[in-house]
Amino acid sequence: MPASLNRPPKPPQNTEPTAPPPPPIDSITFTTPERRLITVNDLVLYTASPTHDLIVCFITDLKNSVLNTKNSHECVVSPLVSKLLNILDEIRGIVDEHPPEEAAGRFGNKSFMGFYDAVAERAGKLHEELGLPSEAANEEARRYLVESFGNRTRIDYGSGHELNFISWLLCFRQLSLVTPIDYQALVLRVFNRYISLMRHIQTTYLLEPAGSHGVWGLDDYQYLPFLFGASQLYSHPHLRPKCIHDPEILEEFSNEYMYLGCISFINSIKTTAKLRWHSPMLDDISNARNWAKITDGMKKMYETEVLGKLPVMQHFLFGGILKAAEGMGVYEEEERAVEFKEGRVVVDKDGMTHVHSGWGECCGIKVPSAIGARKDEEKQKLRTIPRIPFD
Repeated sequence: MPASLNRPPKPPQNTEPTAPPPPPIDSITFTTPERRLITVNDLVLYTASPTHDLIVCFITDLKNSVLNTKNSHECVVSPLVSKLLNILDEIRGIVDEHPPEEAAGRFGNKSFMGFYDAVAERAGKLHEELGLPSEAANEEARRYLVESFGNRTRIDYGSGHELNFISWLLCFRQLSLVTPIDYQALVLRVFNRYISLMRHIQTTYLLEPAGSHGVWGLDDYQYLPFLFGASQLYSHPHLRPKCIHDPEILEEFSNEYMYLGCISFINSIKTTAKLRWHSPMLDDISNARNWAKITDGMKKMYETEVLGKLPVMQHFLFGGILKAAEGMGVYEEEERAVEFKEGRVVVDKDGMTHVHSGWGECCGIKVPSAIGARKDEEKQKLRTIPRIPFD
């Protein structure tokens, strides 16, 4: 390979924050967040809305803030960021208060419902010391936090719930409680703590992948650690995308880079074959020339496959801070009757209305968590499936 192709890419020159300034607090009419994105037409309205652009800009700013930065990097941790970390620690304690049921099998453990209810009950109190401008603002922010940990009824978790966590952080940005100075800490400390907590919750309650697609082929649950993690490795002088196949590199660097941490976690729960068999998209991505290509591709993919997909965004919540576009969720009675008659509009067990455009891709079929499947096999002392000989 020519030496010029093997050089790490230079970091982009312009990484200044791209999101518009937060609005004046007195201009926000706080409301309880609710689902407003129901149909394909609603999705079109949403993708052209300021809220969509704000989310994209915020995620871009977070990504840029950790460019070429390790997890252990010393960053500014403000009093508010410390309080957000304390909230996540409190929620980890709630997991301990609701141990999983025994002999629950490989599908979601129903003890998760007790955990979810406890988080919902305590979320308001946990937010009291954050300096929110009113109880209505408290109610709006805490709803995003509660929805960050999965669906109570389906006992599943996916990229839509991860998006709720980012929206929780975005609420504090829109309320001027965090500034761009805090972005590194929001990713390296708060978001990293959230991912660690979610892995603990996933392994404790055997959360199923949301829907039946996983996170569009990356892994069963998360997306953003791959985007932020690729940015962390953007100009690394030695580590190339192919390094995800090297066990020694993963062991040494998985605690320092989110992307490698994700690969290590996947390998720890899917032990029957190598990455190319159980995560073919990640295997394909590892063939990219450098991390710059992966970072740019991940961002475009997120906008298309998460923010631009009806099955994910139908479950997103809109309130006074993150507003729905005008006309979203507005249904004429005759139109609603036709949609219900033809089976496209359904009401789930939580009483929420949404659309099935095909075979029900957002609810999908029950897919056991890989963690649950592995634990079930260990419990039954089944033999380990050998490595595929030609792999």
